[in-house]
Amino acid sequence: MSGTPPLVVSSYTLGTDVSFADRVRAAARAGFAGVGLRAENYWDTRRAGLSDSDMLEVAGCYGLRIREVEYITGWGAEIDRSAEQRHKEQTVCHMARAFGVRHLNAGLLEKLPPAQITEAFAALCDRVGPDLTVALEFMPYSGVPDLATAWQVLQDAGRPNSGLLIDVWHWARAGMTTADLEPVPADRIVSVQLCDVTELPMDPLRAESLGHRLPPGQGWGDAVGLVRALREKGVRPAVWAVEVISDELVARGVGQAALTVADASRAVLAEAAATATTGAPEPALASADPLPEP
Repeated sequence: MSGTPPLVVSSYTLGTDVSFADRVRAAARAGFAGVGLRAENYWDTRRAGLSDSDMLEVAGCYGLRIREVEYITGWGAEIDRSAEQRHKEQTVCHMARAFGVRHLNAGLLEKLPPAQITEAFAALCDRVGPDLTVALEFMPYSGVPDLATAWQVLQDAGRPNSGLLIDVWHWARAGMTTADLEPVPADRIVSVQLCDVTELPMDPLRAESLGHRLPPGQGWGDAVGLVRALREKGVRPAVWAVEVISDELVARGVGQAALTVADASRAVLAEAAATATTGAPEPALASADPLPEP
């Protein structure tokens, strides 16, 4: 992938109770190139009266695009594929196509036998269809706990429309090192989520993941080192997504949350580019200019 991957603010970073217009406005003023949406955000926005074309128009007024859609779970066993989960899966696929996003994020919380996970993941890729890539995210408390397991699932499933999502928080808490990247082809890493971790893990880990992350470069996860290693490997993700899920950050307000994580992310990307040992540095990500009301 050529060019500089766009900087996108993931859904959870700005909170769950944010209108679509407020989300887009805050992202634009912080200098992001796009926003991410979860199925729940999409449903809320549709209930508020906005159509798909309305959402595209609102985003376009601010010079943004919807660039990340998520999150497919509960696909590992038929018993977990409830009507709600099936509806969410269909919604995420619809969002990707409606907004021109070529990948969608998926993870598996249930701890199942490896063969079952592989078979279920292959079936998920088949249901999604060849025009979209399923980005599998490993999470240390999940059925796919680390990068090696996620890559093995992709290899065994053998689906060309599959890829990997690497999240700094999960990377750090799973104890990954840059050596773990070696067997994974660069082009199979399709998305990277930037954030950081506190010095000591919480118990349970999932509670920390869903409310106590830090902005990238402001914790103990070595976000700069990971980004540098990905660049040197030749990884060019579809997006640099910023997923700082933090109760404290959301409490500051959507505008301040967006500015805080945007500044931190640009600093991490700039430092990683400046200290890379191979390859040409990517162009700097510009800060936002003041934007008018649409």
